[in-house]
Amino acid sequence: MNVHTYEKIWLVAAMVLIVAFIATITYGSVGLGIAMVGDQQPTIEPTELGDDERFGEPRVEQVGENEYEAYVVAQTFSYQPDPIEVPEDSQVTFYVTARDVIHSFSIAGTNVNTMAIPGEIAEMTVEFDEAGEYGIVCNEYCGPDHHNMEGKLHVVSADEFDLTDLSADGPDEVAVGDSVDVDVVVENRQLEDLETTVTLEIGDETVSEEVTVPGGDAVETTLSVDSSALGEGDHDWTVTVDDHDSSGSVTVLEELDDDADGGEDDE
Repeated sequence: MNVHTYEKIWLVAAMVLIVAFIATITYGSVGLGIAMVGDQQPTIEPTELGDDERFGEPRVEQVGENEYEAYVVAQTFSYQPDPIEVPEDSQVTFYVTARDVIHSFSIAGTNVNTMAIPGEIAEMTVEFDEAGEYGIVCNEYCGPDHHNMEGKLHVVSADEFDLTDLSADGPDEVAVGDSVDVDVVVENRQLEDLETTVTLEIGDETVSEEVTVPGGDAVETTLSVDSSALGEGDHDWTVTVDDHDSSGSVTVLEELDDDADGGEDDE
């Protein structure tokens, strides 16, 4: 069969376009390090998110070498956690659900785009090779403030990234002579152990304690200062662990109200 030269040219051009389309689709779904949205996760009751071990505290945690999991909750009109912070040169699996109505979880500048449906958990795995900042938007109308629903994803260098969480709690009032006890919890969501120093500063007093927090665990400790060294009045305190801090205040009284009432009753 004799095929005209122009027909050959069009046939070759058509084949090249087909191959180009296939290559483009393949790169968009695989080359960018993005896995398709998975639906193999079990359903979850939206009203029980607060009690769920994954979504009760939306967070990022390390699960392997350069592998992380991010548990994200969408709700009117925000995302938790916000911002989401992950290290560069990492693979991150996002688990996304909604607390109230249908939202979406779309990371601008990437192919990450999934609906966040109450009762359902969407799963996506993404590779982030370079540091940068991405916006997170909702593409599903979810109410009158839908246009303001946004979040941030920070991809940071390994030197800037850490998964330490600090919380501290102290009394509102103490009597002169009693100790000011500040309870501290240091959580380490990375796999490697964290060796650090917990420091309490209050007035002119400073108390420090070295702690080791196992990977994927938390350590509780209590730092104490004698209120007599502070004197009566209001005193601000701050607990620091590396670049994290938590603050509060305490009032030192000559005697607490309960003590005074008790003394009057004895009389």
